[in-house]
Amino acid sequence: MSSPRVGNPQLYKSLVRPRLEYCIQAWRPYLQKDINVLERVQKRATKLTSGLSEMGYEERLTILGLTTGTLETRRLRGDLIEVFKIPKGYENIDHKMFFDMSQSGLRGHSLKLNKKRVRLDVAKFSFSNRVVNECNILDEEIISGCS
Repeated sequence: MSSPRVGNPQLYKSLVRPRLEYCIQAWRPYLQKDINVLERVQKRATKLTSGLSEMGYEERLTILGLTTGTLETRRLRGDLIEVFKIPKGYENIDHKMFFDMSQSGLRGHSLKLNKKRVRLDVAKFSFSNRVVNECNILDEEIISGCS
């Protein structure tokens, strides 16, 4: 069985995806309806690639080499990358502006973050608050491997 003739996936990667992911740490949508709108854009764009229109969404992502999956997965990945870059000094930003580092060395890893108490959705879904749970569940070997 021969593989289908696939159009140029680089067009999607260079023209569509950057617009969907532009400055995502600052404006990341948190309402499901907004997330679905962005995901539909990616689904449609992958369907436009010649030879893939009849395939399933996940199969199109794999064939195009977009194995990191949905946009939501990529947004989480981007957030976690930023979490590691800020405290380690790769970004010219004072980490105390974003994160309250845990002083307790009893549980977890060396980059354990404390979650701030907030009332408003704007603050609850802001970058510095939404990444805390995801970062804190990572293993110590993953954290130390980023050094």
